[in-house]
Amino acid sequence: MFGGRVNEETFALSREYFTWICTGIPFYMFGQAMNPIIRSDGSPKFAMVSTLAGAAANIILDPIFIFGFHWGMMGAAAATVIGQCITAVLAVWYLRRMKAVALRRSSFRMYGTLMKKFLPLGICSFLSQISLVAAMAAINNMIQKYSAVDLIFGQPQYAQIPMAVVGIVMKFFQIVISIAVGMAAGCIPIVGYNMGAGRRDRAKSLFSHLLAWEAAVGAAAVLIVEFFPGRLIAVFGAANESFYYTEFAVKSFRIYLCMMVFACVNKATFIYLQSLGQALVSTLLSMIREVVFGVGLALLLPVFWGLDGVLYSMPVSDILTFLISAAVIRYTYKTLKTPSKASLSSSMPAEISAN
Repeated sequence: MFGGRVNEETFALSREYFTWICTGIPFYMFGQAMNPIIRSDGSPKFAMVSTLAGAAANIILDPIFIFGFHWGMMGAAAATVIGQCITAVLAVWYLRRMKAVALRRSSFRMYGTLMKKFLPLGICSFLSQISLVAAMAAINNMIQKYSAVDLIFGQPQYAQIPMAVVGIVMKFFQIVISIAVGMAAGCIPIVGYNMGAGRRDRAKSLFSHLLAWEAAVGAAAVLIVEFFPGRLIAVFGAANESFYYTEFAVKSFRIYLCMMVFACVNKATFIYLQSLGQALVSTLLSMIREVVFGVGLALLLPVFWGLDGVLYSMPVSDILTFLISAAVIRYTYKTLKTPSKASLSSSMPAEISAN
């Protein structure tokens, strides 16, 4: 489904890694789910440490398992799973010592009133992630399809290059977007506090600062991929590959990620809207980016420009999404404008004013 059948060797390696990495899914899900719970309990440092502990274990065990034990792809997956288990175990340890909540059996019951409140926001994130998966599946399959008819990459010895290169590019993209997501997610409790206190002016100011810093992160990423693509490739262990590998990697970095400024601003807008309780709008924007533009352009542009069309689908999607996000940003600024605190109190719902 994700274009893994470039050749038998690629498929065999993919299947081996996939088989073992799936054993860690329960631990990964639990650790990821508990991380925001720990943060909301007033322990952001522990949440960070538990995540870093798993990541550090993964980094340390990777060379030991891959090269020391000669486990290859299985070793890489095993190191990842062990790291996920460490994060999950630390989460369990913390849950037994929470500051604000003492967990009991009754804590694990499902309450419909609570689920109605948090599920819409959760579904927003869920749909965003699923739509991103759909976009990646489309991109991978188009790479497989059009590299097969390319003069260079249609040759068996070079067939795996486009898929491997785009995988590296997406890893760097994920690193940058993780920074953008972290910055935006950090604003959520601050926005909620100030909106609850009737200080929309502060929420608006925070939004402005967030967009400015997100744009700066995106600009820094663009400078790196445009001026230092060769060094970036070397970081991912691909410095000694063939000329065609390096050439395609440089082109991919420069084209695929040239609109990272818009990508970061778009992601920040999606998350900020969630903090305002605008789950539907956030979900629609995310779906438009990943499904309408991400999948649609990944399928359409290669028809005219082959492999280059796949690469251009990313920046074009970010530009088109930003045009929509800009209108939403402008509207959000209008809704956050308040002439005075008194007028704010009169416009708030009765139950919030009473509290």
